[in-house]
Amino acid sequence: MTSCTVLLSFLATCLLISIAAAFTALPLLSRHNTHAATTAQTRQFFATAAAQDDTNTPTTNTNNDDAQKIVIIGAGWGGLSAAHALSKSSSPLQITIVDAAPRVGGLVRDGFSTINNTLSSKAEAGQHGFWDNYYNIFSLLQDDLTSKISNVDEVLTGYAEQGQYSPNGLEAVWPVYRDSKPNLPTGIVYQVCQFTPLDRATAAPLVLAFSEFDDSPEAWKRYDSISFRDLCIKLGVSKRCYEEAFEPMILTGLFAPGAECSAAAALGMAYFFVLKSQNSFDVRWCRGNIGELIFDPWVELLEERGVRFETSTRVQGFEMEDNNCISNVICSSTRNDKEGEIISLEADTVVFGLGGAALNAMVRNSPELAQYSEFRKFANLRGTGVLATRLYLDTVLDTEYSANACWGFDEGVGMTFFDITKLHCLDVTNRTDGVGSIIEVDYYHAASLLVMSDEAIVEKVKKDLNTILGLQCINANVVDAAVVRLPQAVNWYSPGSYSNMPDAKSSSIDNAFFCGDLVRSRHGSWSQEKAYVSGIEAANLILSRQEGSGIIPLPSDEPHVALGRSALTLAKTIVGRGDPNKAPSLVDFLW
Repeated sequence: MTSCTVLLSFLATCLLISIAAAFTALPLLSRHNTHAATTAQTRQFFATAAAQDDTNTPTTNTNNDDAQKIVIIGAGWGGLSAAHALSKSSSPLQITIVDAAPRVGGLVRDGFSTINNTLSSKAEAGQHGFWDNYYNIFSLLQDDLTSKISNVDEVLTGYAEQGQYSPNGLEAVWPVYRDSKPNLPTGIVYQVCQFTPLDRATAAPLVLAFSEFDDSPEAWKRYDSISFRDLCIKLGVSKRCYEEAFEPMILTGLFAPGAECSAAAALGMAYFFVLKSQNSFDVRWCRGNIGELIFDPWVELLEERGVRFETSTRVQGFEMEDNNCISNVICSSTRNDKEGEIISLEADTVVFGLGGAALNAMVRNSPELAQYSEFRKFANLRGTGVLATRLYLDTVLDTEYSANACWGFDEGVGMTFFDITKLHCLDVTNRTDGVGSIIEVDYYHAASLLVMSDEAIVEKVKKDLNTILGLQCINANVVDAAVVRLPQAVNWYSPGSYSNMPDAKSSSIDNAFFCGDLVRSRHGSWSQEKAYVSGIEAANLILSRQEGSGIIPLPSDEPHVALGRSALTLAKTIVGRGDPNKAPSLVDFLW
């Protein structure tokens, strides 16, 4: 073991040189950066997706008795994506989407009223960005929805700098990397930050972890066993560097503290959003509520293809056949005019497009599913709480950045705030309700805040904004506010959770499939993009299409990153006497 330690330490030094200390660059605190993915590359990705999609004649639902009856449970990004991919097939299909909510779109859907109910506008459950690596979602908006969305620039904002605040004020600025010159490899940036060279140097050993974590099932199993905080501590990351750089990133990226997040999830998320290419974190935002601008046109297109929507409909149970297949999905209506009405949906195929907390609840309440060990493990999945708020102020605030991340306001709670007036391009001069700026403030891992009253929450949000924005906000009054409590809204990637996550196809129920950002996938994406991609993956399995059909892959690792990973694999192959999996992992030396 001692010789292996020496060898890995030597490799770490080599990798620090070859990868140029990707994390010591700390792009989170950089004001200058570059991008690697070019417009030509992006066009090539779109062309690849079009070539991979083996169908171009969309079908409509049919009453043909021979049509395959597909029931999709959950109308979020994953469920809608599965329906979208399936509806493009020329095969005769009957596709039904079931969702307990009254409107399609899952938890990101709009429709939440304000406290005083005095304003006509409806609030959305948080703000959701569209990052540069969301190739498949951009393809949906730019290609598939062209009959419904005339110009994607009318739906999404341009790229803009983003701020990061603490109680001490503005701490850093995320630049627009695609606008920065010269073009440099990912991880190499010019920087102006408050960390000492020693602080930055303590983050260098994380490069070895990034090199070893290749998103493979083996890497997930190794790094999922420990928390990201423990990984940083064992590798010697300084307390200041962790608390002021990495912890805020994890809180707003995985919605929980690093001590309660899997190191595997943290490495995968950070690589996708920050280190995949220099412009990975360039982000666009919806110019209005996603429900109105994206989901409504999408649903309209799917309905034209014959997809049937059963909203305000809650799944109550399942009828099983002797051959380990679901034959019927039993639901009850929650609509006012059909309260309690039982609906039985015949199913040849069932797709579960649910998050961890919803899967947990479904298994706990369904003995038909709970008889299978695969499904019982879903009862270990959970979500973390989100508090989404909007303040309608009587004053137009001069916010420097329209999208911002925050840290240090509540221990263990992530925070972001957005100037909705700017993002949605609202004309406040013609408003007659006395509203100036509309500010969205969202809190993650927020169970300790969800128990507060609406009035106390509004007071806290205003106090936090006063700290950030100063006198102009202090002098502004709250006209109305929206408070949206989502106790288990987002998946919690806790240490050890990987073994409980579903694969795209069930191993115990022959006609059951899964989609959503919790599904295990080798695509490498995260969040909404992963949910969307997983929907296509489920459709490919259902239709027996070639793996990857219709999916735009992520770009390959940049040369210096690939070199580092290859060097580490070679070294582990030597140590493992021909089998790199037999060589010790970095994790083995941390415990």
